[in-house]
Amino acid sequence: MSVKGYKVFNSDWTCLGKQYSCPGTFEESVSPSVCNAGMHFCKNAADCFRYYDFDPNSHVAEVIAHGTVAEGDNKCATNKLEIVREIPWAEVLEIVNTGKSCTGRCNSGNRNSGNWNSGDWNTTSFSNGCFNTVSPKIYMFNKPTDWTFEQWFNCRARRLLNEIDDCPLEYVYLSDMTDEEKAAHPEAETTGGYLKERTMADNARKWWEGLSADDRNVILSLPNFDAAIFKEITGIDVSNG
Repeated sequence: MSVKGYKVFNSDWTCLGKQYSCPGTFEESVSPSVCNAGMHFCKNAADCFRYYDFDPNSHVAEVIAHGTVAEGDNKCATNKLEIVREIPWAEVLEIVNTGKSCTGRCNSGNRNSGNWNSGDWNTTSFSNGCFNTVSPKIYMFNKPTDWTFEQWFNCRARRLLNEIDDCPLEYVYLSDMTDEEKAAHPEAETTGGYLKERTMADNARKWWEGLSADDRNVILSLPNFDAAIFKEITGIDVSNG
């Protein structure tokens, strides 16, 4: 079954080093896995801008996945992707706003000129109230900060956290299986591997282990960082290094 969606490309029609063209159909010999393998896209256009800047120099395209599709919370991966057409930016603005008469982006309220507002008549961004010109400050780790949600939305820490794999399953090839896994899954001798269930905490810890020291410091430098709260929510014990 085909899945329709949207994808953002750089100004030269590349994405993560892969060259695309519009229109065009592209295939990869992979088993799609969100954040791991395959060509990624979003079924909701607004979700694309969780991962890409709202830059008019970029290209936004309507796409159709014809191959195998793996789905995450707000993005998908496929091994066969058709780029149908480029979407003009005027149309992009209409698609990403669910409210009425908005000139910003990703607004669910009405008559907003800012971005990501759920209230009405705001010229600021990320407001759930009405008639606001100043962005509200947010809480982090249960304490107030001097950050607005827009600062959080655009910060490197958030982008790093978004790299945590949200797929609950991982295919483990026979050659990578431990003796214990082979004993528990004898069918792998025939199938070539097995599907391993993963928790969010497992994925988060694996992500943390793969971060550089500099990237870990970006997370640890968040306002009001609290190791106990971070562990409670993510499962990551930062004291383990």
